[in-house]
Amino acid sequence: MSFQQGLSGLNASSKNLSVIGNNIANANTFGTKASRAEFADVYAAALNGAGTLNIGIGTNLVAVAQQFTQGNITTTENPMDLAINGAGFFQMTDEASPPQFTRNGQFKINRDGFFVNNSGLKLMGYPADANGVIQPGQAVALVLPTGGVQPQVSTRIDIQANLDSRERSTGVSGSPSIDVRDATTYNKATSLTVFDLRGQEVALTLYFQKTDAVNPAGPNTNEWNIYATANGLPVGGDPATPFTTLVFPADGSAPLSPTDPVVIPQIVAGNNAAGAVIVPIDNLAIDLSRISQFGSIFGVTDLQQDGFSAGQLTSVTVESNGVIMARYSNGRSRPAGQVEIATFRNPQGLQPIGDNAWVSTFASAEPVRGVPGQGNMGVLQAGALEESNVDLTGELVNMITAQRIYQANAQTIKAQDQVLQTLVNLR
Repeated sequence: MSFQQGLSGLNASSKNLSVIGNNIANANTFGTKASRAEFADVYAAALNGAGTLNIGIGTNLVAVAQQFTQGNITTTENPMDLAINGAGFFQMTDEASPPQFTRNGQFKINRDGFFVNNSGLKLMGYPADANGVIQPGQAVALVLPTGGVQPQVSTRIDIQANLDSRERSTGVSGSPSIDVRDATTYNKATSLTVFDLRGQEVALTLYFQKTDAVNPAGPNTNEWNIYATANGLPVGGDPATPFTTLVFPADGSAPLSPTDPVVIPQIVAGNNAAGAVIVPIDNLAIDLSRISQFGSIFGVTDLQQDGFSAGQLTSVTVESNGVIMARYSNGRSRPAGQVEIATFRNPQGLQPIGDNAWVSTFASAEPVRGVPGQGNMGVLQAGALEESNVDLTGELVNMITAQRIYQANAQTIKAQDQVLQTLVNLR
């Protein structure tokens, strides 16, 4: 008589219940993966494996295999939460031990500016230089820049507009003159803000004045004088002199002249509203090649310049490819780094160490590292977390089944005991 089969069944069912209980306990743990108890039968074979009437002596637990299937992604209100949609693991480091791997993307910014999880481990990725250029290579702990953005002086203005050909002439050919305080001396005006070397704002206003000139290029051509003021002061020093004159062809398309950007040698803007001295802006180029003169209302459809003021960090967002975009108070944004993730040929070979983390082993093979969306790597979703892949309904059904199997194995032991008692009572 043997109690081995029933005893092994009790042990197996008990371990199965433990695995199920652990799954249920982690049903609400972000980034965790369900486990499955895997069993094998046990036989006592004869010499050289001979014999065809072997009776099994029970079962044993051969593996607790984690199921690395995709969990549902749920959105959150925290922009620092990250979810991987697809294959891959976040890499975490304490900068002393080998990296740990996790699917839990609950990150925060610590006092030193590092991206950390609840265990204090730092998220790894590629840093960016002072100009926002990602530096791929060896992954390091990602940290936000502490300094702001330095100002940039304006060097170029691009304008796209239409000047109404039906407008009356407000200028006299050969004797240009304008009074910016008198709207009858010009036709239209538009304004934009440019910046000096210190990032101080300068209000630049362009005035368009149609003249009565008859151009040698043809009787249907038109000329427009363009004047400019900076903080109310005339550009070029002479308020009656335009800094350029546009000559349009008969069809009103792109100007015949000037075709190249007009360079203003120096813009002196005096003081700003607070009384601070504005640094002169040298060699400001204005591209007027996209201005037309058609019989429709005046309108500026695009007006851009390349300068900006100093700015401080205001927020951080993470793109689907892992690029961390830092946004500044001056409206600028630039990369502050890029998250690197890792995949494994055999994820079930990873060793769980708690706190939603794994470490690589010989069975898992070495990690294959890359950026999100590259190759077979998953993509990132900011403001979201990956839920546990535990199927709670399925686990409850499995628990009922494991409980019944436990009871059945107990019955086999009871039956064996009754048979043995019968033999003992034989006289």
